[in-house]
Amino acid sequence: MRRLVLALLALLALFVPGRKAAAQGAAPEDTRTASLADLTLEQLSNIVVTLVSRRNESLSDAAASVYVISSDDIRRAGVTSLPEALRLAPNLQVARADANQYAITARGFNSVLANKMLVMIDGRTVYSPLFSGVFWEAQDLLLDDIDRIEVVSGPGGTLWGINAVNGIIHVITRSGEDTRGGLAKGGVGTEDRIGALRYGGRVGGADVRAYTQYREKENTEQEDGTELTDASDRIQAGFRADWAAESRTITIQGDAYRSRIDQPVEQREIRGANVLGRWTKNLDDDQTLRVQAYYDYSERDQPGAINEVLGTYDIELQHGFRPAKKHNVLWGGGFRYQNDRVENRTPALAFRPASRILRAGSVFAQNDVSLRENLILTLGLKLEYNDYTEFEYLPNVRASWKPEASRLVWAAWSRAVRAPSRVDREFVSPASPPHIFLAGGPDFDSEVAHVYEVGYRDQITPSISFSLTGFHHDYGGLRSLEPSPAGPVFDNGIEGRVTGVETWASYRTGQSLRLSGGFVYQDENLEVTPGYVAIGGTALLGNDPNHWWMLRSSLTVLRDVELDAILRYVGSLPQPPVPSYAAVDARLGWTLDAQAEIAVRARNLFDEHHPEWGAPAGRPELERAVFAEIKLRI
Repeated sequence: MRRLVLALLALLALFVPGRKAAAQGAAPEDTRTASLADLTLEQLSNIVVTLVSRRNESLSDAAASVYVISSDDIRRAGVTSLPEALRLAPNLQVARADANQYAITARGFNSVLANKMLVMIDGRTVYSPLFSGVFWEAQDLLLDDIDRIEVVSGPGGTLWGINAVNGIIHVITRSGEDTRGGLAKGGVGTEDRIGALRYGGRVGGADVRAYTQYREKENTEQEDGTELTDASDRIQAGFRADWAAESRTITIQGDAYRSRIDQPVEQREIRGANVLGRWTKNLDDDQTLRVQAYYDYSERDQPGAINEVLGTYDIELQHGFRPAKKHNVLWGGGFRYQNDRVENRTPALAFRPASRILRAGSVFAQNDVSLRENLILTLGLKLEYNDYTEFEYLPNVRASWKPEASRLVWAAWSRAVRAPSRVDREFVSPASPPHIFLAGGPDFDSEVAHVYEVGYRDQITPSISFSLTGFHHDYGGLRSLEPSPAGPVFDNGIEGRVTGVETWASYRTGQSLRLSGGFVYQDENLEVTPGYVAIGGTALLGNDPNHWWMLRSSLTVLRDVELDAILRYVGSLPQPPVPSYAAVDARLGWTLDAQAEIAVRARNLFDEHHPEWGAPAGRPELERAVFAEIKLRI
């Protein structure tokens, strides 16, 4: 299967007819500050992205399977939360597990505790060291402040470190300069209620904004109409300040939040705050220097289980320079210190030891070598230290070829690692020995993936763009549950492969109509490594469809009226079984004037209800829902 995918992509890249690029001979327009809603597809291909090479490059030059969700995409979709916005990326698998929790991943192994995706908000990593994944109910922000969301399916360990195995999500917010003035918005629906205020202006040479947001979510229901106890309320506030000069920029930003989530017997409460500072300077001779540091505090009070308090200190430096005309070097390093304190609240389970200091340090270097004017070879290596497995090496070899300004062919090999989490090594059940139900494996090692990718991206005409990627992941040392004299323990007893294709395309005519769609097929073939038992088999690693697709239309009916619709189809999940489903979401928006906008969104328009995640007994059915919103700008 892997050879077939590679051969098909190579043939497609070689035999697509050549043509003169529409923008050939002209300098690409800088689209970083333009309104994304007003850009042609050719201009959109020059949107600046940072995830692939850790520095600014146009989307058309990015040698990876990268999809960009723009601020205008989010607005016109009418989504109300960050996980719902991520549904707009065709290369992500997104499933809603209840009113607050989601299972989100790329290229397999999905779970509400998915552990092979790296997620960042403005460069701040938000995964939990408890399980190497993201508590999505703890992640929120004012969606109007998002500039773009960059989504890479595939590994990024060389530049971003361990846990960037199957993909990376980076949420990038707008600068203070882009959010001057006031914004007030309110929305109410059958499931959600939201209110938010934001104001930005010029203060002491800086562009500053501050915001606050409040939201409520209703209980979800089972198929028989029984309400689940999962309603929630959340309040959040934050700020951002940007200073800019000719050669340097400084950013300071922060957020604080508190969320209460209903559950049987007693609510769980999530609290947190963060502050981040970033300094960037353009030096002489095409050199750039960036230093970033942040502190992140989070507390998770879950009655009947644990109370966790986590403090994260992180600092990193990166330096880019050109030692010769054909070489573009980026190097850097970082250090992270985490103090994770757990109060074990039940005899049924515990972390042993309850508290843990976790340290991680890394250095990396990457060199883009111009072999020819349109052929670039990228060589990179990262060395990263963690307290569980000590040193991990994360190499990357990538080649990209632009036969024309509008076409890109690329191929890559990477080694990526998912390092042990506290669950893998220190979780026990029951809390006191003997741990007859489950125990972390003291020798649990890293999960390793060797990833092969080949891709093709094309601006076929000024109105049509296209992307196609074939991938093959070879996994070793995946987590398994093994018998021992004291009871089952975690070990590295599963291996296997995930092979597939992901593709998407867009068609746009002027400013009135845009059509887009995406399709993903993946084949998972996992098996028990010889010499292991793997109690429960491979089903414990996640639950994935083998295909999904989406179609989206955005139509400007009149100058002030917008109509958007999205059709999503997700194949069935094997274990626990979840049937396939199709859902249609639609939004009607009306811009009253430059200061006011109203919109109505319907979700699951032609489907009364369907499940997306969980075992049949007790899982929620996502119902048809309506949400109305008004925004006022001052």
